[in-house]
Amino acid sequence: MKKSIAKNYIYNLIYQMLSILLPIITTPYLSRVLGAENIGIYGYTISIVTYFILFGTLGISMYGQREIAYKAQNKRERSRTFFEIIIVRAITLSISIITFYIIFGRTGDYAIYYRILIIQLVANLFDISWLFQGIEEFDKTVIRNLVIKLLSLVMIFVLVKTPDDLWKYFLIYVGAELIGNLTLWLYLSKYLEKVSFKEIKLKKHLKPAISLFIPQIAIQIYTVLDKTMIGAIMNNMEKVGYYEQAQKIVKSALTVVTALQTVMNSRIANAYINGDKDEVKLCLEKSFNFVWILAVPMMFGLIAIAPKFVPWFYGNGFDEVTPILISTAPILIVLGLNGVTGTQYLVQVKKQKEFTISVTIGAIVNIVLNLILINFLGVVGASVASVLAETAVLGVQLKYFKDQFSILQILKLGIKCFISGIVMYMVVHILVNFLNVSILNTIIEIIIGGIVYILTLIILKHNFFFDLANQIVTGISMKLRKVSHK
Repeated sequence: MKKSIAKNYIYNLIYQMLSILLPIITTPYLSRVLGAENIGIYGYTISIVTYFILFGTLGISMYGQREIAYKAQNKRERSRTFFEIIIVRAITLSISIITFYIIFGRTGDYAIYYRILIIQLVANLFDISWLFQGIEEFDKTVIRNLVIKLLSLVMIFVLVKTPDDLWKYFLIYVGAELIGNLTLWLYLSKYLEKVSFKEIKLKKHLKPAISLFIPQIAIQIYTVLDKTMIGAIMNNMEKVGYYEQAQKIVKSALTVVTALQTVMNSRIANAYINGDKDEVKLCLEKSFNFVWILAVPMMFGLIAIAPKFVPWFYGNGFDEVTPILISTAPILIVLGLNGVTGTQYLVQVKKQKEFTISVTIGAIVNIVLNLILINFLGVVGASVASVLAETAVLGVQLKYFKDQFSILQILKLGIKCFISGIVMYMVVHILVNFLNVSILNTIIEIIIGGIVYILTLIILKHNFFFDLANQIVTGISMKLRKVSHK
């Protein structure tokens, strides 16, 4: 039986939000306790280990979810596929762990942090969230994250007290990921059955996994390399720290925008393998509507509140975060649309070649623009480079997407959202200019902005918004009826 898209979206939204909730809640505290330089060291070293996680996992997470979704109705095939993929992943990650230790873990200024980050590489050995995403069982990952993140939150406030406690922050971060991944293994017996070792065939997974690995290299170039290049070009960990802090806010907003993506990946893959073209198109249209209705107000909202939000949220010494946050905000829309055209469509319908071409072009654009713009605009240059690189990716993917939707059709879905977003921005901008810097005033600005945006959508008669609101009201009513009948 197919799971409810709305229900799975909510589960995945909670899952993604919890993944980012810890750094967002702790950011004001850590900014003040650790300082910009230590935050920069954290961001820089994390960017390095990310490359080794990428090489160690190949394209297996994305590939694994898709293959599990293809075999969602066949427990035997699903089980064999799972064990084959997990063995391949264990071999490649083991090689990556050894290489990482030899290069970074033995000596150097940040060796202690790199040694702790080996635990994160080990944690990825046990990451099987792709299995549950493939069978659309998102509640398991939500429960896991909820418990682990809350424990991590407590430990950070209890143990991290001075700049010298940076290593403790690293340890809490990677330890939580390891424990969280291990807990998911407790559910395996319900969804899998025993498979004979003779049935295991590993080679068949290498080529398709690598075909997804290549675009992921390109993707990481313009999602992680920016921090590496800022550190290398500017030789200033404080600048990396400012960029890292701005990225946390944008990623939190992006989490809400792209939460539907993981849910739709499995749904589209399953519909495609069963030849249901109408279901594929319907899912894609819903995804575009979700992106427009959520990304537009978030982009305009971040741009409007940034000047008064940054001072109280980060504390003294983080003023440079404001222009970075403003220049990065448009990426919410671009990345949201990319998620639909790329990961949701091209990857799920086995157009890996086209997907690879698009993200490779984006990576090249990003590297070239980083080299130019970081030298001229500093950290803001890296933000601008990322937005332009993602726009280049979207432009290429739209070329391969025209058999589903034209550019005009996609833009038409977002017109009313953009009008509503502009109206909201003007109102919030006026409020920001009149109100002082404070937590309460930021909350007021966000609430009023949200109300203005929703009212404008209603006035413009946005059909998808009405459908969405009706589904939410109907769902709540049904829950209340069930409770009243008990």
